[in-house]
Amino acid sequence: MPQVLVFPLVILGAMAAAALLGPGRITGGSLAVLEALLGLGLVFVLAFFRDPERVAAADKGELLSPADGVVRDVEIVQEDDFIGGPALRIGIFLSIFNAHINRAPGDVRVHAVRYRPGKFLNAMNPRAGKVNESNDLHLVRTTEPQDRLIVRQISGAIARRIVCGVEDGARLVAGQRFGMIKFGSRTELYAPARGDLKCLVANGDKVKAGLTVLMRYES
Repeated sequence: MPQVLVFPLVILGAMAAAALLGPGRITGGSLAVLEALLGLGLVFVLAFFRDPERVAAADKGELLSPADGVVRDVEIVQEDDFIGGPALRIGIFLSIFNAHINRAPGDVRVHAVRYRPGKFLNAMNPRAGKVNESNDLHLVRTTEPQDRLIVRQISGAIARRIVCGVEDGARLVAGQRFGMIKFGSRTELYAPARGDLKCLVANGDKVKAGLTVLMRYES
């Protein structure tokens, strides 16, 4: 069953059960409060699982944001596992109010998907990417330059479920959906730290998955 249907159906079932079984067991005022709270929960869940249609930029020299949220850190790190050297890392925090669909940063081939169990620190903490439960997509650009990239999906203090709908060898186009993280999380994009790759965002910037350009090749 699609993710967007599970939680709304559960809440609707609870509302129906309260309406059928509540009278005679719960006072009218308490029943009204219960139904109102369940209704608010339904509105929240529908908003959280929203999946807006988006048309990604056609420029092949750009790397797009893989998530909606706020940029929390931009730094050069050593990434020897897949990129093989210094990498520009952009960390994006997703609050419970953001759409949580993750999207491809460009036209890429999925080299490997690597899940890692871990802790559940607050996703605003830059350390979350190192110690929290996470899922790495090792990607290779299918257009020049054919750089290696990493998109890391990271659970937070509330988020406890990473969803990834692609497997090794899959091909994605810029802005294509590939997964989500439920209820507050963090997504990071890694790219080789090279002189002709310019970062276009800074801490505090709001970004949109598949729309906001995070980096651009200048050559």
